[in-house]
Amino acid sequence: MTVRRITGLGLALLAAAAFAGLSAIPAGAANTRVSITDFKWSKEPQVDLGESVTWDWIGPDTMHSVTGQEPNATQWDSDPSISMPQHDLGDSYTLTFDQPGTYLFVCKMHSSVRGTVTVSGNPGNPASDPGPQPPLNLDFEFPFVDNVRLNTPVIGPKGNGALLLFDIDEPGTASVDYYRLVKQGKGKKAKTVRRFAGYTEDAVHVGQNEVRFANRTATFKPQKGNYIGYFRVDDKSSNSSPEVPVQFKINGKKSKKK
Repeated sequence: MTVRRITGLGLALLAAAAFAGLSAIPAGAANTRVSITDFKWSKEPQVDLGESVTWDWIGPDTMHSVTGQEPNATQWDSDPSISMPQHDLGDSYTLTFDQPGTYLFVCKMHSSVRGTVTVSGNPGNPASDPGPQPPLNLDFEFPFVDNVRLNTPVIGPKGNGALLLFDIDEPGTASVDYYRLVKQGKGKKAKTVRRFAGYTEDAVHVGQNEVRFANRTATFKPQKGNYIGYFRVDDKSSNSSPEVPVQFKINGKKSKKK
């Protein structure tokens, strides 16, 4: 079994070598490529003996590994000894298969990013051209967030907070910056100012979500008063949705009757 890792300049050299030798490569090439993009494999490849599969991280998501599973692929890992893989756009990983069978590979961080390589018992063509790497899938669009609402605009004093509900079209990180609204001055000179009070962050998934809002955390200490929170979602390409203002009130503790 052969493992080749190709990145950066290596890709350019490989492409040049492949172009120079095109006339010598017979038809029916079977070396192949698999794109890792949008949290899935582009295909589940089938090759013959001696042929190779190249995985390409084309984005926008790149925090994936190609990690072999039992019973016959545990010797392979694109990111050995790394629990949280992070690849550059355009990175690639190549394996050459010389034993027939079905080989399962799963991402360490996302079990749904997985697939199999099926190797026949027929002699293959190791010199075949797998073709060029697909164009990088760059993401410049911010997440679409809809139906943002609180299950209650008035929050009790115990620090449990409320639930913020919303819909989103891609995974990412939801964050809220909290500001306490404080009145200053008297009469005509009175005005309300915002004072930063903390923030919260939560991982979110595609579809309907609900996250704790204005609850007591290490980064937010709820106190009695009126607040406004600015809610947004950042996707895995660091694109941010427009901020949504969410007004709410935190009640104080009831005084005990004498």
